[in-house]
Amino acid sequence: MISPDVSLVDLQLSQPLSLGVLASGKGSNLVAVADAIAQGKLNAAIKVVIYNKAQAQVKEKAAELGIPSVFCNHRDYPNREAFDQVLVDTLKAYQVHWVIMAGWMRVVTPVLINAFPDHVINIHPSLLPSFKGINGVEQALAAGVKITGCTVHLVRPEVDSGPILMQAAVPIFAQDTCEGLHQRIQQQEHQILPGAIALAAQQEN
Repeated sequence: MISPDVSLVDLQLSQPLSLGVLASGKGSNLVAVADAIAQGKLNAAIKVVIYNKAQAQVKEKAAELGIPSVFCNHRDYPNREAFDQVLVDTLKAYQVHWVIMAGWMRVVTPVLINAFPDHVINIHPSLLPSFKGINGVEQALAAGVKITGCTVHLVRPEVDSGPILMQAAVPIFAQDTCEGLHQRIQQQEHQILPGAIALAAQQEN
């Protein structure tokens, strides 16, 4: 694990990474990664964005960034495995090497994980291994803990259980609401996700 104050300058990569982003929401983490690339902090290219909700704002974010996007509705498939196979086929068609789950609200199966072994990365709004699964922010508030945060990790079949790449801590204040705390956690997500991607690729070499 590396703290979020590690400079991306220290994690320079000789070859650009080919990224595919999976997202279900607003796309703020997509923008954070794209900004790091544009600023020369992350040597990578986002080849495609796949989203699974028709109204997801990430589609507009991808269009603004000039990144191709593909809508894959999970409701169109009989099971998670069939859906993940479509994801794999789409990602490979765009020559993706690293898969970034940036607010992807779906549990993935070995179909996807095994197609990109040790190359699927997820960001989760808690300090894993605490508060796995959905509603990580709500879980932290309900538990009464004083510190939570976010974690970038490699994906394994067991939800939110893969090797941790990077974490950032966020204090919880007495007046915090779910919305306000989640916004502060997202600010840290935007800081650590690009660095965690670079770190994962560096560890591969």
